[in-house]
Amino acid sequence: MAESCFFQSPSGDAYENLARDELLLNELGPGRVALYLYVNDNAVIIGRNQNPYLECDLQRMDEDGVQLVRRVSGGGAVYHDGGNLNYSFIASRELYDEARQTGVVLKALSALGVQAEVSGRNDLSCGGLKFSGNAFAARGENRQHHGTLLIASDLSRLGRYLTPSRLKLEAKGIKSVRARVCNLSEIAPGLSVARAAQALKDAFAAEYGAPEALHLDEGQTARLTALWQKHASRAWLKDETPAFDVSFEGRVSWGQVRIMMNVQQGVLAACRVYSDSLDTALPQMIEDLLTGQRFEREALIQALALGGEKTRELTELLDIAK
Repeated sequence: MAESCFFQSPSGDAYENLARDELLLNELGPGRVALYLYVNDNAVIIGRNQNPYLECDLQRMDEDGVQLVRRVSGGGAVYHDGGNLNYSFIASRELYDEARQTGVVLKALSALGVQAEVSGRNDLSCGGLKFSGNAFAARGENRQHHGTLLIASDLSRLGRYLTPSRLKLEAKGIKSVRARVCNLSEIAPGLSVARAAQALKDAFAAEYGAPEALHLDEGQTARLTALWQKHASRAWLKDETPAFDVSFEGRVSWGQVRIMMNVQQGVLAACRVYSDSLDTALPQMIEDLLTGQRFEREALIQALALGGEKTRELTELLDIAK
């Protein structure tokens, strides 16, 4: 029987939890299969090839202390909080079996009184309502299948954060498809994250044999820290965003203005300004100030401040999170 292992994260830090998920994908040895469970504090998790400016209201997230996290797998954007249980199956290529892994989840749910089914591309649902989405990744000889279980999540926050702000975007990248969702506690009253986690562990043990506890050695702990730094970095979260175009427009004291930007790897590669201002030199000055700046509010505010009072007025139009 395959050597199985299990780990449940004690941390609510989404950067740490996703970093560990990637470490296991990188380093789980041959002939092994692991189940990794974790619960993130408030966070929005986007897919590897998604545009956070298109998927999220970054300004609200920044105000509310909600982490933006980019995972290594594909798929759409999801909101995580303490009522959402995340599972990850990592296995060497010869042991990886998506149907078998999904079977573990379905058996666990059945033991909890939930009769679920596979639906859509990679979802689990009950009564036509989605409560789980899944995504997949590969690294070397290892494969990963991870997903979510909405247990008792604050679904009102889905609309608060998984909606882009007033930016006018023409974006490249994979856009999420929204589906009707529900919490499993609505189907099985009293269901908790702890009970669901135990049911998953029990179903995993029944399928693969009693798992051993997963431990990281000193070298892996150091590499986990490096991966945490990567996952928390602006380079990974925003500079990995596919190129996109964005525009801002409104009225300031000196006229109507529209600013059109092309953003590549988190930097304004090009900028055009249109205005009915009587000062014909002003649009070119604004373009020169903004081109080459990082696409973040503070950087653009500092650049516009260099042009004087007229250009400083434009900061009111910049609906961008930090």
